[in-house]
Amino acid sequence: MTTEDILKIKDHGEMSTVQFKERLMNKYDIGCELVAFSNTHGGKLIIGINDETGEINPLSYSEVQEVTNLLGNVASENVVPNILLSIETVSVEGGALVIATIKEGLNKPYHDNKGIVWVKNGADKRKVFDNAELAEMMADCGNFMPDEAAVNNATVDDLDEKTIKTFLNNKFGTVLQKKGLTGDKFKQATLDDVCGTIAQGHDKVKLLGNLHFILPNGKLTVAAILLFAKYTQRWLPVMTAKCISFVGNFIGGTQFRDKVNDTDMEGNLLHQFETIMSFFTRNLKTVQVKKEFNSQGQLEIPYTCLVELVVNALVHRSLNWKAPIRIFIFDDRVEIHSPGTLPNGLSVDDIVAGTSMPRNNFLFANAIYLLPYTGAGSGIQRAMSEDNRLTFSNNEALHEFVITIARDLNTDSDSLSPDLDTKRRDLDTDSDTLLTDLDTKRQNLDTDSDILLTDLDTKQHFKLNNKQKDVVNYCNIPRSSREILDRIGVTNHTKNREKYINVLVDGDYLEMTNPENPNASNQKYRRKIKK
Repeated sequence: MTTEDILKIKDHGEMSTVQFKERLMNKYDIGCELVAFSNTHGGKLIIGINDETGEINPLSYSEVQEVTNLLGNVASENVVPNILLSIETVSVEGGALVIATIKEGLNKPYHDNKGIVWVKNGADKRKVFDNAELAEMMADCGNFMPDEAAVNNATVDDLDEKTIKTFLNNKFGTVLQKKGLTGDKFKQATLDDVCGTIAQGHDKVKLLGNLHFILPNGKLTVAAILLFAKYTQRWLPVMTAKCISFVGNFIGGTQFRDKVNDTDMEGNLLHQFETIMSFFTRNLKTVQVKKEFNSQGQLEIPYTCLVELVVNALVHRSLNWKAPIRIFIFDDRVEIHSPGTLPNGLSVDDIVAGTSMPRNNFLFANAIYLLPYTGAGSGIQRAMSEDNRLTFSNNEALHEFVITIARDLNTDSDSLSPDLDTKRRDLDTDSDTLLTDLDTKRQNLDTDSDILLTDLDTKQHFKLNNKQKDVVNYCNIPRSSREILDRIGVTNHTKNREKYINVLVDGDYLEMTNPENPNASNQKYRRKIKK
């Protein structure tokens, strides 16, 4: 480092990576500074510059010797675990300055000799007491893997066997095909049969243990609960998403067009993904891309872009910060708030340039067999290639990573959204009343607008409308006909059961939990996993 470099740094003043000290007066205080640098992104401690005025007060030759020795002692005695410093001197008029370069630590969290953990907070520093922040430091260094941590009191019986079968079919499809367990045979096979076909002599417990979803002590991992649990939020209550479509552009607004209830989001990552995508498809406008009048419209934000961003939030969110993913739709933008800043010191420029460093490696490596992404770690790049209106914010103060997608307010829509928006803006009521009133009125109209496009006497697949998608997602957990019709907002009548439930069963989207007795009083319906 040259004198010119020092003068440039001095002119910019202190910042999170640069600290000035005129002289080293207190070993403990200096140790705290070194701890803070090591726990954050590293930096330089420059001795010989007044931290209040920025004036240079050079050190004499003997002072330089004393300072370099003192820094070495502090780094080994006042920082735990101890660190190595790179120390250099720069000649200036009247003497020299000492520059100590501290690298970001590889064994976080570091603490002082009183056991206090410090991090940089702008030009200053602060103490850390939050266990989540400490866990995040350990995760950054590879000393703690939150997705491989144990979940107390959860058992294999709490996992959804259909989801596990889907996972195994996607992961071991080649093996299963070679051994003839495909198609109807696979559907009819028990989970233990599938596990035994993949690895002889294995049942679900042994195979999931070999795949590291069950720890040697018999406890399930966080990844197992996130991917396979029937009721994930029972053990991990904040591993969910809050989805709200606001009227206007202010997060403090009190009027909503749509709001996903917590119970509707309850479930594993596959269910959460499908629920979030359903929220997008029913709240974003559909635009006509081609000139032909009858051409099919597309979402104003490309669907594939939204898929990448949603999967990115679900798989790469911090598992240490006790906060949900938050997804907001405003009139002029969409925001996706993911708990935790970018891992391992990555910056926004890094991810825009294509640098990828997955946070939850075990979850990332296995979620590919349930969620629609390539697993190559290039989701942000693919999303940007689909829509160039993306901006990113890595907010260290709030511990979150935010993706913002601008909306074109002048976009013409070929959907009914603008009319509905106009009607809904005129209603001065809360979100639940707003949605219930509108949906009930629309669903009770005896029109052909939502007549299902299928032959009720055939098992023929058809394209689901948004209402049907919502019902299918809702039935990720088995639901009674009354629960389903209550959600839609219509009476529990034979005509409505045929119109809204039976058609989805005939279309192979839902299945009965008791197919042998269709009229059973305890009959429920669940989403059918397609192979």
